[in-house]
Amino acid sequence: MKPHRAPYRVIYGDTDRMGVAYHANYLRWFEIGRSELFRSLGMTYRQIEEKGFFLPVSEAFCKYIASAVYDDLIAIETAVDPSVRAGVKFNYRIMGPAPEERPLATGHTLHAFVNDKGRVVRPPSFFLELLRED
Repeated sequence: MKPHRAPYRVIYGDTDRMGVAYHANYLRWFEIGRSELFRSLGMTYRQIEEKGFFLPVSEAFCKYIASAVYDDLIAIETAVDPSVRAGVKFNYRIMGPAPEERPLATGHTLHAFVNDKGRVVRPPSFFLELLRED
C-alpha cells in the first residue's frame, strides 16, 4: 500500500510564541493522517466504530528532524506497516513546505483492535479487505 498524503496548513494555534509548531501537535497531525488515510480507502473512523471496533493507541513514537512554522503548508504521509498482524501500525512522515519538501518528522503509532466490550481482538475481516483493495 502506497502512503496517503494529506495537506495541512500550520495554524497560529499550533505554534508557540516563536511561531514554531509545538511538539505535541505532530501527534495530532499523525491522527489527521490516519483519518484521511481511512477516508481515502472509503471508510471513516466513525464507520469503523459503528461496526463495534475501536483502535486505541498502544504506542506512539516521533522523531523530530526540523521545525514546522506558522503558515507552512505541510504534508502528512501515512502508510500501514504490513509487518504487524495482531493490530495495526501506521508509519508517518511530516514533510515541510514545497519546493524543498524536506522531512520535518517521522514516526509511528501502534494500535490494538478492541471490540465494543473492551476486549482486544484480531483485526476484523472488513478492515483487512479495506487494506487489500488499495
